[in-house]
Amino acid sequence: MFPISDYKLPRATPEAQGIASAALLQFIEAMDTHVNQIHSLMLLRHGHVVAEAWWSPYAPAYPQLLFSLSKSFTATAVGLAIAEGYFAIDDPVISFFPEHTPAECSPMLAAMRVRDLLSMATGHADDPWVSMISRQDGNWIKGFLETPVVYAPGTHFVYNTSATYMLSAIVQQTTTIRLDEYLKPRLFEPLGIEHVDWHISPQGITLGGIGLSLTTEAVARFGQLYLQKGCWNGIQLLPEAWVGQASAMQIINGADPHSDWAQGYGYQFWRCRHGAYRGDGVFGQYCIVMPEQDAVLVITGGVDVFAMQQPLNLVWEYLLPAMQAERLIDDTLAQRQLTEKLANLQVPTIHGESSAAIAQHVSGRSYQVDSNSFMIERISFDFSATGCSVVVQTATATETIVCGYRTWSLGRSSLFAQHFFDDTPVMAYGAWTAPDRFTMVVRLYQTPFVYTMEYHFVDAELLMTIQINVSFDSLAPLVLTARQVT
Repeated sequence: MFPISDYKLPRATPEAQGIASAALLQFIEAMDTHVNQIHSLMLLRHGHVVAEAWWSPYAPAYPQLLFSLSKSFTATAVGLAIAEGYFAIDDPVISFFPEHTPAECSPMLAAMRVRDLLSMATGHADDPWVSMISRQDGNWIKGFLETPVVYAPGTHFVYNTSATYMLSAIVQQTTTIRLDEYLKPRLFEPLGIEHVDWHISPQGITLGGIGLSLTTEAVARFGQLYLQKGCWNGIQLLPEAWVGQASAMQIINGADPHSDWAQGYGYQFWRCRHGAYRGDGVFGQYCIVMPEQDAVLVITGGVDVFAMQQPLNLVWEYLLPAMQAERLIDDTLAQRQLTEKLANLQVPTIHGESSAAIAQHVSGRSYQVDSNSFMIERISFDFSATGCSVVVQTATATETIVCGYRTWSLGRSSLFAQHFFDDTPVMAYGAWTAPDRFTMVVRLYQTPFVYTMEYHFVDAELLMTIQINVSFDSLAPLVLTARQVT
């Protein structure tokens, strides 16, 4: 529909776009100091990239799992499909799925419209996501439609990933192609976004509410498109009226003046304080659009679910006041300091030694592991001068994770499949943190997740502790015991 774009986001000094480098340095330092596990950041002002940072070992080429920031892309597909006449925003949801609608359809369900899915006002008491995806028959649409609707649709806000899945299903039902395929020529290619990965349901439908992975700059381009009211490189990709509707408050979602989760909700976008709005994913994935400042800020990370307000607070405290209307005089010293800071950011690493006396005794040993949720049956170690190879055997596979000393080693692993990654890229780093204790950090570096695995060798026994950095469930470490078999 539109040509593939070779347009590149222009780069500029902060002063050229009205931001003092010294103030921007303060903001970066505050984020680095006060927010645990920021992975990347990109700031655009007046359409120019004025700061871009990746906390090593994260890098520009690595896509990041966006979680619920995916929802804003799904809403974009809905806006495009409506503009192309595939359906209308006030069409009843059940009209798209007569074969899945319960025989006894309640008046509340019958009253639910597309706009209610968009604004998270379906009338559900809770998000039916868990029960929906747990169905043995894999029919998520039917699971959604069978969930009781207890409030009048359009009147009650409940954050609802299932609703976004239904939007994806509606796009697919009406256009006859998956949502990600529908967006490819209409959004991704015009913005120059390649290698889009979006998880698919058992019904063959793009998840919609979660599951999209993109690079930091790709998300920044998306935010810039919305800032420019749907216009990109001289072409109106997205109707301006849709951008206005999607980013405006469509339903009240709280009353706390200090919370950026209580400023109203649009069509799969959160309203923010200070006239801004954002796409938002759990564990620190943000695409913040600031129309009053003509700016876009993208952040990815592994932020605790209960600490996601903190990065936004720092944006309002440090970054917002730094944006001036006019170009500033260049500050070469501050620019150099900022450049050096951005080039040397890194996530916290473990401190320890690259060797230990016990290493030669446990290297080559195999340990039988007691029953555990990771389904690990055996584990063995091969310590060398440059790193360690950990061989893990489960009931279905044997794999090796290689970690370096004071350096990250790249690999792949299916050990962490509980996060629905059958086989995911990982990087690992290890050190002897005590004479009898080896610690290995495994980063699923295209996701927010990081595992710290500690191996404590005591005679013929092994005590393993596995700790994840962020989770929907408990963050309590998992302790495993094992005994030497060879």
